[in-house]
Formats: sequence, C-alpha cells, structure tokens
Amino acid sequence: MKMQDLGLITAVIAISLTGCATSPDELTTSYVSPAKYMNYDCQQIIMEMDHVSNRTVYLYESLDKKADNDAAQLGIGLVLFWPALFFLEGGDGPEANEYSNLKGEYEALRKVAVQNKCGPDLPTSPDKIISAKMREKKENQNKESAVKL
Repeated sequence: MKMQDLGLITAVIAISLTGCATSPDELTTSYVSPAKYMNYDCQQIIMEMDHVSNRTVYLYESLDKKADNDAAQLGIGLVLFWPALFFLEGGDGPEANEYSNLKGEYEALRKVAVQNKCGPDLPTSPDKIISAKMREKKENQNKESAVKL
C-alpha cells in the first residue's frame, strides 16, 4: 500500500468520525437550576413549559434531519465519491447546545411545577411529543415500503 493511499484512508476515517452531526437522541441534557423559575406562578410555568416544549421539538426535528443527511452523505461518499465527504455539514453547532439546554429547562420547570402543585394540566413533555412523531414517521415508512412491494 502506498503512503498516499494510507494518507487518503486516514483522512477519510478522520472526516467520517468527526464530521457528522450527532443524532439528537445522543445529546445530553444540560443542568438548569429550578431556582431560575421559583418565582413563577403556575400559569407562567405552564406557558414557559409549552414554549420550551415546542422549541425543543422543533430543534429535535432540525437536528435529526441534519444527522440523517450527514449519514447519507457519508454513505455515498464512502461508496461512490470520497471528495463528497468534505461537504458534510459536520459537528454539533449552536442548535445542539440550545437543544441540550432546553431539555434542562423543561426538567427544571417540571420540578418547580411539582413543588408548586400546579396540577395535571401541564403541557406534554417534548420527549413524549418526539416519541409520538417518531412512531408516526416509522409507521408511514412501513406503509410506504409495503406499497412499494
């Protein structure tokens, strides 16, 4: 094996390991202190939970799409055209950081809501919304693949 081939293989491996966006399922939740929301009444907590939940779901979908696109580009690049690997969006940008922070915000709000006895009318958690959307997406994919057969 020539030294140039070894360098090319090393570069491709390095790009594939570091260039792809992380799936939002693998991102950790940032800690947010519940003290930030201690002065909120139940109505304010619910409004903030709703906002945080909606934004979290939006970011999840955006980050999931980026990760899927990077994975597809990586597959095509490795099989067909390795220079395409240089066009991977790569990395986890500010959206990933915001997503992790929002997950922490929701958890802090949930803790304060429990402490304030805000009741059962709390907004649906982003995790439950995302799970439902992912189930729906898989069901649609299964239906589409069944139609193609």
